[in-house]
Amino acid sequence: MARMSGKVAFLTGAGAGIARATARAFAREGAKVALFELDEAAGRSAEAQIRAEGGEALFIRTDVTDDAQVKHAVERTVEAFGRLDVIMNCAGGSLQEDRPVHLMDIDTWHRTMALNLLHPFLCCRHAIPHMIAAGGGSIINFSSHLGLKGSEKPAYAAAKGGIMSFTQTLAAQYVGYNIRANAIAPAIVRTERSIARWENKDWLLSDNPSPAAKARITMQKLYPFSVGEPEHIAALAVFLGSDESRMVNGTTIAADGGRSTYLKVSSD
Repeated sequence: MARMSGKVAFLTGAGAGIARATARAFAREGAKVALFELDEAAGRSAEAQIRAEGGEALFIRTDVTDDAQVKHAVERTVEAFGRLDVIMNCAGGSLQEDRPVHLMDIDTWHRTMALNLLHPFLCCRHAIPHMIAAGGGSIINFSSHLGLKGSEKPAYAAAKGGIMSFTQTLAAQYVGYNIRANAIAPAIVRTERSIARWENKDWLLSDNPSPAAKARITMQKLYPFSVGEPEHIAALAVFLGSDESRMVNGTTIAADGGRSTYLKVSSD
């Protein structure tokens, strides 16, 4: 039997990257998937791909920072598929304007928090009652390795650190309803966005790269697991969404290829 047979899941940011790969993996494992995505072309494309592969998918155009739109998307999911068992809050990202605190404008801080921290709250707020009605389920939030240690982007790092605490709180509050909550903290994953941002940029060829660029170059050269594929994270999400992970609750899994361990060892 497929590992997620009979389950219904929604995924935010499901038009591309990790969330799209995970939606496809969920569907292959028997789940019905709702795709919450703001980019209509990307959402339609993901929906068509999953259906072509034999899965059940529903695209719902959603701004996940808008409370009314999230409520509508959750309700449409339940109307279409009859229940809700798994939610994966994957939409997010950093802004170019995210810079040292004394140089950052307040709008950058608010926009970063809305996308990375408010959106999981809104999705959980509207989805959890339906999960309770279904008898339980699994919440999968997305943090980042930068949330574990901080970064040159303080707003993004703070939001992703907040995700870990939020996830632990969800786990404690809803364990009595048979709802588990866990977070995944990836490092660099070869999504469309990261490829465009890092692999086609001048810093790869620069004679004087920035400290952040030097760190990325070093990691890619020395540590073969430091850069992952979306499918690697999707496999972990399938585990967390399935009943196989029933003993995993309230934790953040660092899916960074050991990146944080290497950095700790090298600094000793």
